[in-house]
Amino acid sequence: MKELIAHNLEDVPFVAKVLLEQLDNRKIVAFYAEMGSGKTTLITAVLRAMGIENPEGSPTYSLVNSYDSPYFGEVLHFDVYRLNSIEEALDAGIEELLYSGAYCLVEWAEIIESLLPDELVTVRMRVNENGERLIQII
Repeated sequence: MKELIAHNLEDVPFVAKVLLEQLDNRKIVAFYAEMGSGKTTLITAVLRAMGIENPEGSPTYSLVNSYDSPYFGEVLHFDVYRLNSIEEALDAGIEELLYSGAYCLVEWAEIIESLLPDELVTVRMRVNENGERLIQII
């Protein structure tokens, strides 16, 4: 487990690099954090570190954005916040995408936790009283 502190936005690219170093052979990254804690900002930095020049931000309404990384191949960014059930996730094809072999970055992973594989990287984020982001990579 790695524990990092992002004191400000300038620290986020470093956190993204450390996160990528922790992947090993795992392709699913599950992000757990409250609204406004910086999940999308961190994921955007991860996408840039993967060589994706113009990440589109959070796919809140489309559920998933697909990217082609010159270093990692297909990368999917999920934002499942608007899903109300596992059934909705299954109907949307989320499970097939998670097991497609692509790298998957999942915001609000707790909503689809039962669909996630055992072999994944977990990122837990929270904001402390100083406004810093405390990040655990497990």
